[in-house]
Amino acid sequence: MDSKTTRRRTESAANWAHDHPVLKNLARAGYVVTGLLHILIGLIAVRIATGSGGGEASNSGALAQIACAPGGRIALWVAAVGLAALALWRFAEVLIGPEMKDRARGAILGVVYLFLSITAGRFAAGGSSSDGDKASGTTATVLQQSWGVPVVIAAGLVITGVGVYSLYKGATKKFLEEIESRAASGDVGSAIVCAGVVGYIARGVAFAVLGGLVVWAALSNDPEKAGGLDAALRYVGQQPAGMILLIIVGVGLALYGVYCIARAKYIDE
Repeated sequence: MDSKTTRRRTESAANWAHDHPVLKNLARAGYVVTGLLHILIGLIAVRIATGSGGGEASNSGALAQIACAPGGRIALWVAAVGLAALALWRFAEVLIGPEMKDRARGAILGVVYLFLSITAGRFAAGGSSSDGDKASGTTATVLQQSWGVPVVIAAGLVITGVGVYSLYKGATKKFLEEIESRAASGDVGSAIVCAGVVGYIARGVAFAVLGGLVVWAALSNDPEKAGGLDAALRYVGQQPAGMILLIIVGVGLALYGVYCIARAKYIDE
């Protein structure tokens, strides 16, 4: 069997998986889970800002809250399956994406959703973890190497770049390109557009701050500064008018969650 035949069969299998109604419906569930996690993270951020409690404003913090709720572990198993399906659906785009940027996006998002699925499964099985501890621990390990500082700086700059791109994506409404291409009517409701704009901008602010903290951790040789999303949001809250800023970012992250839930509708209608 020559390479062209193998490639055609691989692409055919990827197309079959990508378009299969079972996988698409499970991937929709994955988007809903992603949205609910962002809503919870946003609410935790607002609670931190107002001094009414909180927890860890991260995916782990949100998953921990779900795990503590009645029937939470069952819900987390469902979430893990949905996120795994969404990862697989995104990975299929690596093989069938019309352009290189579509394939790259599929690979990156596939990895993100796969790790989130694994984390959800860990909480469903009764385990626990902290995004902040993992980020600090990983940073500490890398900084111990002779090449550690430039690598951590590069990672921080990449995260900052993700944040800046998210800001751009929200401000220019570039996120509409993908969902409008999948919408049957080509029309997306104004409420979804508004949630997407505010959500992407808030997410961009959070990631830009997070990237800056990672770079700071490298330059100061202090891995504790690279404490994950929770640390980035708390840093926002410590600035002048920080309570107001953190509330705005928290509400924005919650709106991004609303956008993700609405986004589930636009998986190849």
